[in-house]
Amino acid sequence: MSPPRPHFLVLTFPLQGHIAPALRLARRLLAVAPDVLVTFSTTEAAHQRLFPAKRQQEEDGRGDGDGDGGRLEFAPFSDGTEGGYAGGSDAGAFHAYMASFHAAGARSVGALVDALAARGRPVSRVVYTLMLPWAAVVARGRGVPSALYWIQPAAVFTVYHHYFHGHAGAVAEHRRRGYPSSVVELPGLAPLAVGDLPTFLTESTDPADYFHAVFLTFRDLFDTLDREAPKATVLVNSCRELEVGALAAVGPHDVLPVGPVLPSGDETSIFKEDGARYMEWLDAKPASSVVYVSFGSLATMAREQLDELLLGLEEGRRPYLLVVREDNKAALTGEAEMGARLENGLVVEWCDQVRVLAHAAVGCFVTHCGWNSVAESVASGVPMVGVPKVSEQSMNARLVERGWRVGVRARVDGGGVLRAAELRRCVEEVMGDGAAAAEVRRMAQEWKRVVAEATGNGGSSYCNLVGFVDSARSVS
Repeated sequence: MSPPRPHFLVLTFPLQGHIAPALRLARRLLAVAPDVLVTFSTTEAAHQRLFPAKRQQEEDGRGDGDGDGGRLEFAPFSDGTEGGYAGGSDAGAFHAYMASFHAAGARSVGALVDALAARGRPVSRVVYTLMLPWAAVVARGRGVPSALYWIQPAAVFTVYHHYFHGHAGAVAEHRRRGYPSSVVELPGLAPLAVGDLPTFLTESTDPADYFHAVFLTFRDLFDTLDREAPKATVLVNSCRELEVGALAAVGPHDVLPVGPVLPSGDETSIFKEDGARYMEWLDAKPASSVVYVSFGSLATMAREQLDELLLGLEEGRRPYLLVVREDNKAALTGEAEMGARLENGLVVEWCDQVRVLAHAAVGCFVTHCGWNSVAESVASGVPMVGVPKVSEQSMNARLVERGWRVGVRARVDGGGVLRAAELRRCVEEVMGDGAAAAEVRRMAQEWKRVVAEATGNGGSSYCNLVGFVDSARSVS
């Protein structure tokens, strides 16, 4: 009797910035090992938004496969709610949702693992993203190995590790003094300004903070890693070549850089795209001429910020593609006024960012510096203007500007608004005719080559992922 095929259960939090890298990893596992099985799972509400056609198939009894001969399946878990988290500014409601997510999620995933085993599809390895520390506990209770999929750079993992292993007091003292430019030293890392540390470690430690539940989740996550025996396995969505120093300082865990994990085809999103309109628009533009502007799937945009963006982009006289999500449309002016202002650009609600960044017309990416966006831009060789706001985005911007020298970081005013003049200055620094801009573009192309080699067959990230699959095969 042949041994069971390796089966990976990939679990993720129901946000686009978590779903995208998790689903990419699921498909990448299938690509590097034709004998493996993968089940992808997020909450029921997110599942329904992501896969409405699959939901109909399930209701019709037609299965939940993905056209891979059943190798990839989709099975949601419950977060204890009917419609997921509704958003809003009520911290209490968010904290209540997180408590429900943790408790109900653990019960539901446990039942899912049992159900898969009963179907003759036993899970051989659970892979979970940042916000699911309980997934490792569920796996351990069933004798199944688990691995954390860290969807941020290794440098950020290292910061969190050292914070929760003896350095929280030093960070808290700097924060208490109110000096964001104060320098904190963590083992193995270059000195960091406190203001560049993840905001969940500098602001959300306060129980009154909106994201305090996120801080507690990260604390539990690193406590969970410490309990893994003989040591935790951590997959990082980065490559060795990008983060040599950080990877040498990550602590006692078995850390495997397997990225940047990019999509292998069209992506599934919880947001509705504007079709092919923007691609046709890009096709008509000269090479490296377009400024692409997107602040990701979460950031909100006030009317003042949108006005400054449009002013700076129009005065820059370069063609631009600006993403303004539907939930940010309150910042838009009337259709007629908006149309009159868009002399050089196109505004869309959402787009396939990887396709946009790969387009020859795109010469610059103005980004919030979420790690998915940064990794996609580096992999595409597109210089960046960083406008970080929350979480690890300032750390990512630091890597962009100082670590890899593929972009610049914009300065915002006291209210956090990127002004038009600053936007024009930064875009010129990466798209202009000067020697500094030329060097940024040269470095962007060099890192594009490095990432392509790392993720290609035989590259460092490719080999790490194959080794991870082989380790699951040996125990399945």
